[in-house]
Amino acid sequence: MSAAARLRQAWQQRGPLALLLWPLTLPYRLLTALRRALYRTGLLKQHRLPVPVIVVGNVIVGGAGKTPVTLALLQHLRAAGWRPGVISRGYGRQTISCRPALPTSSAAEVGDEPLLIARSAGVPVYVARRRADAGRALLAAHPEVNILVCDDGLQHLQLARDVEVCVFNDEGIGNGWLLPAGPLREPWPRAVDLVLHAGAAPGGSAPQFPLSRRLADHAVDAKGRQLPLAQLRGLKLHALAAIARPQDFFAMLRAQGLPPATEEALPDHYDFSSWKRPSDKRLIPICTEKDAVKLWPAHPGALAVPLRLDIPAAFFAALDARLASLSSPRH
Repeated sequence: MSAAARLRQAWQQRGPLALLLWPLTLPYRLLTALRRALYRTGLLKQHRLPVPVIVVGNVIVGGAGKTPVTLALLQHLRAAGWRPGVISRGYGRQTISCRPALPTSSAAEVGDEPLLIARSAGVPVYVARRRADAGRALLAAHPEVNILVCDDGLQHLQLARDVEVCVFNDEGIGNGWLLPAGPLREPWPRAVDLVLHAGAAPGGSAPQFPLSRRLADHAVDAKGRQLPLAQLRGLKLHALAAIARPQDFFAMLRAQGLPPATEEALPDHYDFSSWKRPSDKRLIPICTEKDAVKLWPAHPGALAVPLRLDIPAAFFAALDARLASLSSPRH
């Protein structure tokens, strides 16, 4: 087991390692509270954009499914008559400028998650180190946009927001302790507007809705063609994943009757520039959509399996009610 896996395992209980690390949470807690207080009192300035802003984020380390939730929100907002755009930091990109993420961009230019959103959602997407800069650039280029969704950024307090959606994976809040003794980036519960959780409800006063994840019933190739998963059964598959929890993807493949012949777990946001396919040419690489946008340029024979979310209608009703309550003239 890797050191990262051992630490993640330790975060699920208040055992010896977590107890040893607990004193280090005290300065982290102090700095977190001080930073929030500086924004609350106005000593650090928040930047307000002229349209409503929905932030989709989490309070835990590692993947919680923020990007799939963002895609589901975009689909709902468009169906409800909104004209959304997306802003992001563009984690993992090799550029620093504010720029649009286009379907023709590369992950090195804009980051893997913004590129996936740009190709999947058909809405304007901009990335910048400061999300407010991305929002201003997007609105200047696309004045028709009347709502922004920020993919990640719950802790990016510089950007003022109107709705906060906090997403939890099935590990919940773990042992409930802050980094480095636990998985929390900030104390929980904290005020948010809506919570989506794949495991047990994490507690707190915000409305909480269950979330389930599953693979689609088809894979996609580099040309966008769909292949039913049933056609892949019996083939030799090399499953690879450069996500926070790669074992989740491997387990979902097995649940679909596609046990991989080999598995390869890579660091989250791995850029695949040095990746080499297995020497056994019978093995077919199969990965997540986020990995595919980086893998396909050099390895177009790889297949990607989209992730599907089941989000209750009550969540979207609560979101609509929250948006309807935004009666400020700027909205």
